[in-house]
Amino acid sequence: MTTTLWAVSDLHAAVKRNGPKIDAIQPADPSDWLIVAGDVAERPELIIQVMENLAKRFDTVVWVPGNHELFCRSADRHRGREKYTMLVQAMRAIGVITPEDRYPVFGGMTICPLFTLYDYSFRARDLTVEEALAAAHENNVVMTDEVAIAPFVDIRAWCWDRLAYTTKRLSRINGPTILINHWPLVQEPVQRMQWSDIALWCGTRHTRTWAQRYNAKAVVYGHLHMPGVTTVDGIEHIEASLGYPREWEQHPSAQPFPYPVMEVEQ
Repeated sequence: MTTTLWAVSDLHAAVKRNGPKIDAIQPADPSDWLIVAGDVAERPELIIQVMENLAKRFDTVVWVPGNHELFCRSADRHRGREKYTMLVQAMRAIGVITPEDRYPVFGGMTICPLFTLYDYSFRARDLTVEEALAAAHENNVVMTDEVAIAPFVDIRAWCWDRLAYTTKRLSRINGPTILINHWPLVQEPVQRMQWSDIALWCGTRHTRTWAQRYNAKAVVYGHLHMPGVTTVDGIEHIEASLGYPREWEQHPSAQPFPYPVMEVEQ
């Protein structure tokens, strides 16, 4: 018998047609673990409901937030950093592991849920942040983050705080890891996107060397809605996204969903 570490991301549970896909996320064995790499939903009650259902099915569930979890409106009770803190507390209450908890170990691998955000550094090197954002607006390629996250928190400052916090934690680990983040840690997958301006909201250059530096055997991410495996410097970067119906219908068998990251003998 084997125990499997599965991975999913970008469930977008508010989309009704994604419901059966989410219901079909089931363990092959009761001992199986599940990674959920962000973008479960936007409303806290729906995020918690979906995660609680998954936590009942799997032995262990590991969650990292995506940009959609951070979406806020002016009237919301929790906005910006406060919403993240609230979600961490909610995940802990239902037994889900978050980026603020002790990293668990699966089959000798330290499983590292990360939360790094983005700082607009995935841009042309000859442009400032302001110039790159202005060009994106000019091209009408602007992510919802600019109206649902950015007005409530200094994104770059929060990103840099998370980078410092996370490198300190990762530097204490001995042995192999599996790194989990909603945003890709490297720019190669982003460069395949149709609209280059979207890269501004897709990560940070400062995570470029993390997979090598922290002995990653694999990196799991989401965000791009382009499921697949990109090998960078000999390390697999696995996007485990479901995405929206128009996407998973177009590529129904691009790769397994959930994605089996690794298996160990019981």
